[in-house]
Amino acid sequence: MKKDNKPLGPSQRQLRVGELVRHALAEIFARGDIEDEAMVGAVVTVPEVRMSNDLKLASAYIMPLGGQHAEEIVAALNRHTKFVRGRIAPKLNLKFAPDIRFFVDDTFEEAGRIDELLRSDRVKRDLDDDGQDEE
Repeated sequence: MKKDNKPLGPSQRQLRVGELVRHALAEIFARGDIEDEAMVGAVVTVPEVRMSNDLKLASAYIMPLGGQHAEEIVAALNRHTKFVRGRIAPKLNLKFAPDIRFFVDDTFEEAGRIDELLRSDRVKRDLDDDGQDEE
């Protein structure tokens, strides 16, 4: 907790609604409800949905299988936000359906970069040096 007694991360309600939105989006993508050339044949995963404090904005992070054409798919999804919002609204037990913004999920790329750093010669050398000091 911070000094002003506000939690550092999202509230339980934000997490719960984010998961509801994530599941609803995954279902829409699995059924292929969005008709757009960029979406044809694309298998899209939704690793995370972050909700704003007032639950009126959902930031959906998506990644197509293989990571190909991610920017094109995000652009297509952002063109169809009203359609998507209309499809997920009945699945959420909220007074207002949130606006949805789509973004490319770069956590896989970031994890790969960190893994590459951990496997680098420099880190291996540092780890080997630490092991020699303890003997």
